[in-house]
Amino acid sequence: MRTEGMELDPAKSPEEIEARSFALIEAEIPEPRPFTGALWRVARRCVHTAGDTAIVADLRLNRESMKAGLAALERGCTVYTDTRMAAAGLPPRRLRPLGVSVTALPELPGLEEIAVRRGITRARAAMEAVAEKLDGQIIVVGNAPTALLALLESLEAGAPPPALIIGMPVGFVNAAQSKRLLAQSPWPHFTLLGRRGGSAVAAACVNALAELALERLRLRRGENGGFLPA
Repeated sequence: MRTEGMELDPAKSPEEIEARSFALIEAEIPEPRPFTGALWRVARRCVHTAGDTAIVADLRLNRESMKAGLAALERGCTVYTDTRMAAAGLPPRRLRPLGVSVTALPELPGLEEIAVRRGITRARAAMEAVAEKLDGQIIVVGNAPTALLALLESLEAGAPPPALIIGMPVGFVNAAQSKRLLAQSPWPHFTLLGRRGGSAVAAACVNALAELALERLRLRRGENGGFLPA
């Protein structure tokens, strides 16, 4: 392979590549950073997944929401995702030890019929179908603004709130608006303002939280190498 004028990074293994990626991110976003401690680890994972350090300015993460998400994972909650892609981005090796299950909303039966009959998206139909079941669970919206809007409407109507809403739909039609509404809401949430987002970035938040939860679990078991979030 010809690499004239190009310097390849020597990192080869998955562990080396991830560590090197994090080091580059931290070099490009020097201290003082917008987030610290465990919250920075969530933000860093989002930046890593997006491949874009610029998103850090539009991330809206807070410690109370992080604590709520960690508590939900530690009690073995269900993570609901608006796409199969987001569900695929949540590896069982991280979630199974916590007793966490994943449900992709597109797998629910009868969505196409409901969507066609009512003239709405399948994503909205799915969110409306599970709105009353989200109490204490985690909901991940990385693709469909209509799903996030449906969730917010259901909560305003009195549906029980999830432990954490990760709302990061991507796109041009109501993506930015739905996330702005989420950011203004009283419910625990992580979001990425503007048009950017996506299933992978939304799933990255869960993966970062799961890593933290596993470390806390190891600490409680007396194992070494754990990290308690600041």
